[in-house]
Amino acid sequence: MNPPDDVGPTGPPGPVSVGLDTIARQWGRIGVLGFGGPPTHIAMLRQLCVIDRPWLTPTEFEDGIAATNLLPGPASTQLAIFCAWRLGGTAGALVGGVCFIVPGLVAILALSALFFAAHPPLWVLGAAAGAGAAVPAVAVHAATGLLPASWRRAGGVAAATVGPWLVVVLLVCGVIEIVARSPGPPIGRTRGHLMAPLVATTTAVGGTGALAWVALKVGALSYGGGFVIIPLMQHDAVHTYHWMTATQFLDAVALGQITPGPVVQTVAVVGYAAAGLGGGLLAAAVAFAPSFVFVLVGGPRFARLRASGRVQAFLAGAGPASLGAIAGSAVPLALALSEWWQLVVTGLAAVGLLVLRRGVVVVLAGAGAIGVAVAVAGVAVPH
Repeated sequence: MNPPDDVGPTGPPGPVSVGLDTIARQWGRIGVLGFGGPPTHIAMLRQLCVIDRPWLTPTEFEDGIAATNLLPGPASTQLAIFCAWRLGGTAGALVGGVCFIVPGLVAILALSALFFAAHPPLWVLGAAAGAGAAVPAVAVHAATGLLPASWRRAGGVAAATVGPWLVVVLLVCGVIEIVARSPGPPIGRTRGHLMAPLVATTTAVGGTGALAWVALKVGALSYGGGFVIIPLMQHDAVHTYHWMTATQFLDAVALGQITPGPVVQTVAVVGYAAAGLGGGLLAAAVAFAPSFVFVLVGGPRFARLRASGRVQAFLAGAGPASLGAIAGSAVPLALALSEWWQLVVTGLAAVGLLVLRRGVVVVLAGAGAIGVAVAVAGVAVPH
């Protein structure tokens, strides 16, 4: 019999033992209601685990945020997995993570089927074009939220970096920071040299292997948030493998924003475009698998990772480069816009996000509504 949900120490991995049925129910609720991205997810997890039920102390929760921020990949997803791990061990982490991810995945795949149908309704095309036009402004908004911590870093040159070499830029910036801080040979020095030919060879791979590789890069190398990997995902999906058009990729990013869960869910839309429902499920499984591995393997070692000077140095270098990549993602996204009215929507979205401080979901919904009105009025919409 499981002990009470909020009573009784159990030792590692967490101070409280929580039944798997409770984890499934509560983490699934967050997965369904978690619109608005990482800030919403973190607030809901804090409300559940610290305020409503004293499963974790405030310090333990803040340590969880700090620890998961050390990892590449979707941080709020990893925090959800980490909290579930603290309360239910490995089984809790698996149940909590899956229940957190699946609602958004179901929603985004259902919308993908609608948006990528052979003959979607006109209003769907308009909504997609309008919401997609707001995406470049969303990317700029995501970058400006991180500016105070790292705007002086030279890694911001990644803003001009698109295509398959983005991963190398992130790794090299991290290694350079390690070299700058330490007189000894850095443990990761060879990784950049190994990564370059590895990335270069991906264009020679096709089919399911290519989709799995793209999804792995999305899940394992998105330092600083899902928008970091958008230029790389766009290059692979649109230019290298031709799974979708530039306009469709904008729609994919918009779907990743308006559904609950992290923007990394965009990779499921790419997978759907590449290989249907099976491709969407494969892409999501591969993209989220590293988050489970990082937490389950690294959880007992997070204290040492946080204290490691080399880990901190790497993040100090890669983090600002990630910021540059987030801001830079707005450039190819904006270039994908093909109708004049979409540029107007981009401007309105920028005002809504940066001046009026409206939420991302609200702005995207408004942009989609404008797109529907434009389409119904008979103005050309891209498809």
